[in-house]
Amino acid sequence: MADKKSSTDKSTGEKVKDTIDEKIVDPAKKAGDAMRAAGARVAEGGSTVSTKLIDQAENNARQAFAALRAAAAAKDLSEVMKVQGDYLREQGSRSMSQAREIGELIMQIGREAVQPLKDKD
Repeated sequence: MADKKSSTDKSTGEKVKDTIDEKIVDPAKKAGDAMRAAGARVAEGGSTVSTKLIDQAENNARQAFAALRAAAAAKDLSEVMKVQGDYLREQGSRSMSQAREIGELIMQIGREAVQPLKDKD
């Protein structure tokens, strides 16, 4: 009779362990894996955004130096004012485009980062 009780206790204990694994441990592991994947995507995205910002800054500097050269080569003040006006107008447009590009990139990274959290179920 003691053997039967011991075997019943063991099977009950195993059932409890299996239930805990299924209901608590496994979902926690899946959530942890999803969080790690999301974090990795955010880190990759941060690197992408940084690179894009550097590229934009380099382009802006190149455009500024081109405008400076054009202003230095100007024959009179009205030509300098035209070069400056053109540069400011183009830079304003370029800045808006660059900000939109970075914003879209950040939104894409955000969507990609939360995807593993959505997929974990």
